[in-house]
Amino acid sequence: MDPGKVIMGKRILIVDDEKDILDLLTELLELGKIDVAQSFEEAKGFIERYEYDIAVLDIMGVKGFELLKIANKKGIPALMLTAHALTEESLKKSAENGAAYYVPKDEINRISTFVADVLEAKEKNKNPWVRWFDRLGTSFDVIFTGPNWREDEKEFWEKQIRG
Repeated sequence: MDPGKVIMGKRILIVDDEKDILDLLTELLELGKIDVAQSFEEAKGFIERYEYDIAVLDIMGVKGFELLKIANKKGIPALMLTAHALTEESLKKSAENGAAYYVPKDEINRISTFVADVLEAKEKNKNPWVRWFDRLGTSFDVIFTGPNWREDEKEFWEKQIRG
C-alpha cells in the first residue's frame, strides 16, 4: 500500500493543542486536504460544518474523547494520537468509544501509514483494528510491559478485532 495514494485528496481534520505537532502532522499528511484546530471548540465547529474522511485527534488538551463522540455521530473515523494518555485504560477507552486507531506520538513519523490504514479499511469496509494489531500490537507489548494487557482483556480485544 502506498499511503500517499490513499491519502491524496482526502479531507483530514487534525486536532492538537501543540502548534509544533499540528505543523508536523500537516507536513506529513500534506497530500490530503487539511484543516487544523488547536482547541475543542474550534474542532467541534469544523466537525459540525464540514465532512471529513478522517480526524486525527489528540486525547489530552483538546478533549479528544468528547471530539471522538462528535466525530462518530457524523460518521467520521478517528485516529487517536497521544503522548500523555498512553495507558491500557486509554487504549481500551478509545476502542470502546469508536476510535479507528490509537497511536503514540512517538510513532508520529509513520502517521501517513496509520491514516492510510484507517482510510483503506473504511473504503474496503474492514476493521482497522486488525491492521493496528499487526502494525503496533508488539510495540504496545513493550509500552505496557508485556502481552498481559491483551490477555487481561482477551475477550474485549477479540471482539474488537472481529468487529
